[in-house]
Amino acid sequence: MRTKTYGLVTGAYWSLTLTDGALRMVVLLHFHELGFGPVELSFLFLSYEFMGVLTNLFGGIVGSKSGLEQTLKAGLCIQIFALVAISFVDPSWGKIFSVIFVMTCQAFSGVAKDLTKMSSKSAIKFIVPEDDTGKGQSRLFRWVAVLTGSKNALKGVGFFVGSALLSSLGYRPSLLLLAALVAAALIAVLTQLQENIGKSNKPLPERIWASSYPAVNRLSIARFFLFGSRDIWFVVALPIFLDESLGWSFEGIGAFLAAWVIGYGIVQTSAPSIIRIRSSAGEIQTSARLWSFVLLIFTGLLAVLVASDIGRNITVIIGLLFFGVLFALNSSLHSYLILAFTEDDNDIAINVGLYYSANAIGRLFGTLLSGLTYLWGGLTAALFTCCGFLVANWMISFTFPKEISSSAR
Repeated sequence: MRTKTYGLVTGAYWSLTLTDGALRMVVLLHFHELGFGPVELSFLFLSYEFMGVLTNLFGGIVGSKSGLEQTLKAGLCIQIFALVAISFVDPSWGKIFSVIFVMTCQAFSGVAKDLTKMSSKSAIKFIVPEDDTGKGQSRLFRWVAVLTGSKNALKGVGFFVGSALLSSLGYRPSLLLLAALVAAALIAVLTQLQENIGKSNKPLPERIWASSYPAVNRLSIARFFLFGSRDIWFVVALPIFLDESLGWSFEGIGAFLAAWVIGYGIVQTSAPSIIRIRSSAGEIQTSARLWSFVLLIFTGLLAVLVASDIGRNITVIIGLLFFGVLFALNSSLHSYLILAFTEDDNDIAINVGLYYSANAIGRLFGTLLSGLTYLWGGLTAALFTCCGFLVANWMISFTFPKEISSSAR
């Protein structure tokens, strides 16, 4: 394996992930303190998610033509710009202007995050060598899980860092410090990453909104519902619940969400040892069906307990921890399948872009519904809406091919 390339790509992804998580907490907690309500807070992140949709659709094509190392560098540059720009928000500004300005800055941050994510995830297919012993699929699953799991663990650290920086340094210094961190990663990539990754001369696809691989299209739809289900109750509803209902401090909210995402990342890294995937008949579909069903049943039980007000506070906290474990296993399995379902390496960047575009659409809807459902019916409404998305995710898993080879066009 090309260890240096893997290290540079992963390190760049880590730096952006850390600052991305920190930025989310800085913005969420700062503007909540300024008096922004649940729906207004949701709107602050909508442009971030919407630009992720477009970035993934077109970024995959750009990456396949210019090389994934170029889109990686572009993502880091844009994140630096977004962090510096958003630091200029002033409390004296009117609420409408503040929302518009923050949404614009968040749009750039969304472009940066998804350019970097698409580049890093796609590059793994080229960096990890083929295994002629028949263990290639498990090796790919392992290295995808390491990248994805470590990324999410660092995003959790970012939640804590963002909350701590906001409390200790204030709004603007926190964001400028985060921009300096990304700048250091960009310098390392510019000076050390000299090879072309994933560049293809294959003609552009006729349709960018659908793959020529049926399995990739179905997996992308499942991804929409999976990530939408998480963000419905995690992005806005949960932090506000912890603040308003439990009276937690900013540091407490940040530390808890950080611990959740860190644990989520650790579980993702360990997923290959929990979910044994081989390309034998029926195993792919069975694994997808099983783990999506377990997540659905658990979340449904959690929603009922919260609605019945049975040990509500402790139920939410413990339930969130178990939800994180099950969600991480489902997410890690999806991240492996998008690469495994793509047989032609020339299609990697485009298929991964489509897949993460669906991911971003799910998060877009989830973010909006997080604020709306909490406004309508509190955390209970958010959880039951989450269950509806998980039902759809589970049903789509029945359409996945039974073998990796059967996903070919």
